[in-house]
Amino acid sequence: MACTVAAHLLFGLLAEGFWSALALRGLAGIGWAGTYMTGLKLLADQVDARMMSRAVTGHAASIGISGAISYVLGDLLAHEFGWRVAFASAGLTAAIAWITVALAVPGRPAPAKHAGQPTLFDFRPVLRNRSVLAYSLAYCVHTLEMNALSGWGVAFLAWVAASSGIAGELLSPTVVVTVLGLLGTLMSVLGNEASIRFGRRRLIVTAMVLSIAVGASIGFLGARGYWIAVVLIVVYGMIIWLDSSSLTAGAAGAADPARRGATLAVHSMLGYAGGFVGPLAIGWTLDAAGGMSTMAWGLAFSIVAVLMTLAMGMFIAIRPRELEGDPGG
Repeated sequence: MACTVAAHLLFGLLAEGFWSALALRGLAGIGWAGTYMTGLKLLADQVDARMMSRAVTGHAASIGISGAISYVLGDLLAHEFGWRVAFASAGLTAAIAWITVALAVPGRPAPAKHAGQPTLFDFRPVLRNRSVLAYSLAYCVHTLEMNALSGWGVAFLAWVAASSGIAGELLSPTVVVTVLGLLGTLMSVLGNEASIRFGRRRLIVTAMVLSIAVGASIGFLGARGYWIAVVLIVVYGMIIWLDSSSLTAGAAGAADPARRGATLAVHSMLGYAGGFVGPLAIGWTLDAAGGMSTMAWGLAFSIVAVLMTLAMGMFIAIRPRELEGDPGG
């Protein structure tokens, strides 16, 4: 949290040019890496197994809502007071979060060490846990798909609008993606509740099948008109977010409690590796296809659908266990 606070405050005060901006955004990335899954483990350690799934969902929902609101709030502050104040305000809210956790979360003594306990950075026990591995591999491609849409959704809608000769629509590309962030959070919560009621594996496989179907067609069909593209983008995003919490809750719940920190480290590493590749896969495909066109966009989103098909095959083959509280768990 100290890295997060410093990065945003200093960006507002000192950022001048590419290199200073890069260094401070890198510091912010270190702060995010040190708080996201660490915070999830801190939360998971406070709840029993039957509440794990909903606790993880609440964690993800809080991030989704605050992330969506941050776009609107940042734009408002930048418009009224300048972009430096917008970044500095993010440092202030991070400081409030830091103090809240320090004061509100009960401390616990360190667990006693015992003979045969895995050493630090020994991830072999995590990788041998087939259920954790299945949920984490699926999460890798899920995050790839999510970041591909988040990173290129605005550009795709803007291209369709320009190609269709549409300007000044009520729902601009940026507004559509912002609304999608809020709807995605809602779908993540609803998806986890559906996992508890109908089964986690069933919900995740259903979401994968739907995302493959929409992903393979969105680039080709969306180019036919702006409002068709808007509907497809929103539907696609809602499907992508449907199993987001279910996957992370699956990994956290299937983990050995003594290895939960290492489990979430592997889970997040795979997830963010996928998230890094997703936007690049879209960009590379567009370049290879000669730039933005109906065929290029269709192929770009189809590449993501193919990767999701492979992930679904692995998930079904490994067949991870349900969590306590799930049907069959």
